[in-house]
Amino acid sequence: MHSLGRIRAWLSARRRFQFVLTVSMVMLLSGTCVALLMVPNPVMPKLHAAQQTSAENLGKPAADDNPRLVEVRRTVEPFGGLVTRVIPTGNGQESLVVGHPDQQIEIDVLARELAAATAAVTDLWGPDWPRAATVVVASAPAEFAALLHSTEMPSDVAAASIADPFAPGTEPTGQRVVFSADAGRRLSPDGLRTLLRHELTHVATRARTVDGAPPWMLEGFAEYAAHRGQGHTFGEAAPTVTTQVRAGQLPDDLPVATTFSGKSAVLAYEQAWSVCAFVAEKYDDTHLVDLYRRIAAGKQDPATEDQILREVLGISRTDFIADWRTWLSTRAI
Repeated sequence: MHSLGRIRAWLSARRRFQFVLTVSMVMLLSGTCVALLMVPNPVMPKLHAAQQTSAENLGKPAADDNPRLVEVRRTVEPFGGLVTRVIPTGNGQESLVVGHPDQQIEIDVLARELAAATAAVTDLWGPDWPRAATVVVASAPAEFAALLHSTEMPSDVAAASIADPFAPGTEPTGQRVVFSADAGRRLSPDGLRTLLRHELTHVATRARTVDGAPPWMLEGFAEYAAHRGQGHTFGEAAPTVTTQVRAGQLPDDLPVATTFSGKSAVLAYEQAWSVCAFVAEKYDDTHLVDLYRRIAAGKQDPATEDQILREVLGISRTDFIADWRTWLSTRAI
């Protein structure tokens, strides 16, 4: 009887153990499912992109003596080991993608997109730019600021481009596009691709752009180049403008420089994109590029803008804004 009692006790304990184990497994699996459902949306496409890029050609590692890598290494090596990719970007040119192992997913996405992004910018702007960009993914805000030669960068900036100082009339050197440490967490692969094209446009147009030129042209053109050919709708490219126009709020004038920072920046960038999209649709891309080259060539005021618009598009500044407003009202529906 004593042995039977011990057997019963053992069986009872075993059943309790199996019950607890079963409940624990159910809870674990349920928790895993909930955790996956709670992953932020931008992360899911990024994980998907990582799987997609694993079998694709993402370029080859850069040689240690690559001159452009030597230049960047001085800034980034203190922040950790490097991952490098050399990407052919047309016309015999090669571009670099540089980052740290923690940014491997972002590096792979940018490496995969770089050749197509370079070709897209060239298709709009033309071949007269050095199609050998250096793209760097920072691992920390301090590294991001250092790569851009800035004491600090606003936390909402996901990427920026920079060039070494150069004399007017000469080609800029030391050009690079820098992505912030959290760009990959904030943006989907589509967002990274669009932002890469925006910044590459600044690289392409740098030699024809004067500091202080109207940002509605500089940023609007870069935004237009970034969205061009990607199938983005008006509402996807300019959701804030769409909301305002639907509410009957049309802009009175072209966005001024002070609106391209702070709380008004999102609206200003979208409005600037819409100006350039309007020019491209009503006239064509060639007229838009010609307009950029004239507007970006110096600091402008309403009078000089009026003269350039008359010479390039055959329309006064007042009528240009009126036509743009009408165009907005028909697109944001």
